[in-house]
Amino acid sequence: MTVLRLDNVAIVVDDLDAAIAFFAAIGLELEDRQPIEGVWADRTVGLDGVRSEIAMMRVVEGQGRLELTYYHSPAASAVSPANPPSNTLGLHRVMFAVDDLDDTLERLRPLGGEVIDEVVNYENVYRLCYLRGPAGIIVALAQRVG
Repeated sequence: MTVLRLDNVAIVVDDLDAAIAFFAAIGLELEDRQPIEGVWADRTVGLDGVRSEIAMMRVVEGQGRLELTYYHSPAASAVSPANPPSNTLGLHRVMFAVDDLDDTLERLRPLGGEVIDEVVNYENVYRLCYLRGPAGIIVALAQRVG
C-alpha cells in the first residue's frame, strides 16, 4: 500500500465567504462550493444531523487543495482560548510559498490578516511570517530570498 497524494486539508470556519476571500487573497482559487448533508456525511464525520457547506480552494499553479467547511448544524465548537498559541496540540498551521510576501500581506490586511509577531529572514533563504487567518487559524507564508 502507498499513499497516492495528500488530497486536501480541511479547516472549519465561522464565515465561509470571509474565508474564501482570505485564501483567494493568498492566491488560491475557488474550485467548487457545495452543500454537504445526509446520512453518509453524518457517518463519515461522526456527527448527527450534519448540514454544512464546503468550499474547495486549490493552488492555481501547483498541487494542493484546502477545504473550508462551515457547519450550519450541528454548530461548530469554539476552541479555548479563541486564538491558541502556536504550540497547541493539533493542527499547527497551514503554510504557503508565495512569490511576493509584502504584496500578499497587503492583500490580507483588509481581510483581517495580521502578522503574529514579525516577518523574519531565515538564513537568507526565506522571508517567513505567521499570521492569523479565518477562525483564528495560523497561516504561515514563505518567500524565497534571491
